[in-house]
Amino acid sequence: MKTTRFIVFPVEGRRWSFTTGTFTRPPTGTGQANDPTFKELWRSISITPSADQGLSRKAELITDFVSHKMQQKWLALEKAPVGSIRQRVYSLGQWLLDRVKPSEMFLKSISKDTTKVEVVFPLSLNPRLVRRRLRCIANSGAIYHRRYMYGSIALLPFTALFAVVPLPNVPLFWNLFRAHAHWRALQGSERLLLLVSDCSNSWSRIGAPHDMNRETENASQGGSNTAGTCPWVLIPCRELENIVVSEAKTGALSNSTISIICKTYNLDSSQVMKWRDDKL
Repeated sequence: MKTTRFIVFPVEGRRWSFTTGTFTRPPTGTGQANDPTFKELWRSISITPSADQGLSRKAELITDFVSHKMQQKWLALEKAPVGSIRQRVYSLGQWLLDRVKPSEMFLKSISKDTTKVEVVFPLSLNPRLVRRRLRCIANSGAIYHRRYMYGSIALLPFTALFAVVPLPNVPLFWNLFRAHAHWRALQGSERLLLLVSDCSNSWSRIGAPHDMNRETENASQGGSNTAGTCPWVLIPCRELENIVVSEAKTGALSNSTISIICKTYNLDSSQVMKWRDDKL
């Protein structure tokens, strides 16, 4: 069982910020102890069952392996000498990353293991409106990221041709990264749809497999089946209301106010500011 907390509040007029309650930066270490090898990947794939769930697990292992290797390459570019081509490639990549939509980062933060969400929002907001907006983000995110994931995958064979150039294959690297990012965001949007759904029949699909098997067994023995328990909890917060009410009605939240909120709820201020400054 994993519970994720969402912090929701207006940042400018009708524009809201949606972020998770914790933010973890990627590890910056380059130690070999946690560096998976192709041999270890092959061993993990070999012992995974071949059923449908096993195929899904194998795909996750492969994408995690590729993602880790890409992250290592990216960290190597970060340490390139100033003024070198590799350093310029890194600067270009950072410029592109800064333009990733905040909704994508929010959806990517929703793990497939999440079985319950707590939604914290200012006291003055309508709870039904808060949940409706979460469903809207999930629906639009599923459509958007599915479309662009297929687009990124379709471009991979063409960008692979740049390998003949004696320079870092930036187009291939970027397409691999974006395909994985869109896949992660798509998984998050589909999970979010289940978590905030009104349909109690969908809630039974949220629990972890071993928990659901146990609950099914209990139900067959005459026990209670809790697989359909409501997975979302709405938490109106007066403290958050007091922080945002003074500025949200008159204009955009200032950087200082956003900083206070982020320190209080352990958020990433750069992502909150993206919600405020994103004009699309």
